[in-house]
Parts: sequence; C-alpha cells; structure tokens
Amino acid sequence: MELETPITTQEQFDEAIKARLAKQSKKFEGYTSPEDLAGIKADYDKRLGELEAALKANNEKLAGYDKEIATRDERIKGYETGLLKLRIARENGLPYELHTRLTGETEEELTKDAKALAALVKSNATPVPLASPEQPISTDSKDASYKTMLKQLKGE
Repeated sequence: MELETPITTQEQFDEAIKARLAKQSKKFEGYTSPEDLAGIKADYDKRLGELEAALKANNEKLAGYDKEIATRDERIKGYETGLLKLRIARENGLPYELHTRLTGETEEELTKDAKALAALVKSNATPVPLASPEQPISTDSKDASYKTMLKQLKGE
C-alpha cells in the first residue's frame, strides 16, 4: 500500500481532486447524464401519447368493423334460414307462398312444422270442377233440353 504525502499547496489539492474526479467519471462512462435522461423521457412521453392516440383511433375503427360484421352475419343467417325454409317447403309439397309461414330454428323443427302445414293444406283442398253443372253442355237449345231431361230421368 502506498503512503500518501500530505497536501500543502492549492495546486496539489486541485490535482488530487482532478484525479479523483477523473477516476469517478471513468466509473460511470457510457451512462447517460440526468439532462440527457430528461430529454429522452420527454421524447418517450411524446411518442407514447402519439401511440395511445393511434391505438384509440384504431380501436374505434375496429368497433365499427365489429358492428358491420355483426350486421352481415345477421343478414347471412336470414338468407340461410330463408333458403332452408324454401327447401323444406318444396320437399313437403307446400306452395311457394307458404314457405315464409314455417316456424322453428332448426331443420327438424322446420320439417315438423312443414309436415303439419302440408297436412292442413291438403285436407282443406277441394278439387276444382271440370265443368259447371249449371251451364248447358251444348249451345243448341233442342239438344240441351233433351240432355237435361235425360239427366233428370237418371236421377243425377
């Protein structure tokens, strides 16, 4: 260990202090000074504010997309349901106009409702007459009267 000589002059004292400060500053070489840190923090805060604003704008934009996607999903579900009802109505012999009357969420429920509606429609259907029984068959009045008399004799 080296013995130190006593400092007797101001110049010696200044030299000792400079050496000590150089040694101390060498220890912290590569570190940023507090003044530089304040500038870096200001830049960081500015950039952070810009990024937060951009993130907020992006979230608002995405919220609009989510709403648009939900609307489109509802429309697609409506189209798919309509096509399913139309297919089931056609398979069960229902007229085109009645496919919108089917109720249910699943294919099984729609099929069950279509069968019930088809049975109702078919049971109430009356055949259309081929000819009106009130009108004479022929325009000749002589033949028409004979045919009418013949029908009365037969009991028709």
